[in-house]
Amino acid sequence: MKKDFGAQTICYPMAVFIVGTYDENGVPDAMNAAWGGISNDNEVSLCLASVHKTVKNLKKTKAFTVAMGTVDTLVSCDYVGIVSGNDTPDKIAKSGFTAEKSTHVNAPIFKELPMVLECEVISYDDAADRLVGRIVNVAADESVLTDGKIDPAKLYPIIFDPVNQTYLVADKKVGQAFSDGKKLMK
Repeated sequence: MKKDFGAQTICYPMAVFIVGTYDENGVPDAMNAAWGGISNDNEVSLCLASVHKTVKNLKKTKAFTVAMGTVDTLVSCDYVGIVSGNDTPDKIAKSGFTAEKSTHVNAPIFKELPMVLECEVISYDDAADRLVGRIVNVAADESVLTDGKIDPAKLYPIIFDPVNQTYLVADKKVGQAFSDGKKLMK
């Protein structure tokens, strides 16, 4: 028997995304977002409330980045999620992140976050607070690569547990995608 929890924002895993933007003066901003994911072959969708400085920025610049929060950057990632860029103009400096300009879009890449999606805004729905972006490029530091591929064990991404308000890590391989299910095809 399953226990009912009603309609809630509970889903596992919820990635910890750090969304980066520039304002009209080129000042970087970032926020922590968990409600989102890949929504098409070259598309990412996120639920971001329009009151965020990051959203105001991306509506103007038509660009943003999405980096994966990691175990090594957990404190900084949490900080950009609990402090508003609307109230704290030196939020990035205080976070410890170092902004570098993307060569693909008008948005910052944070040096300390080893993997990033560089995106152009496709749409932002004010009524639904839904951002859809076209992924222009994915970049990753050499430090998180094995044989030229992104290695989750080196990236060490964190996930958000909405029920217990904690960060977790999924770091153990338990199967092989598009292969293990073939056992049932015999």
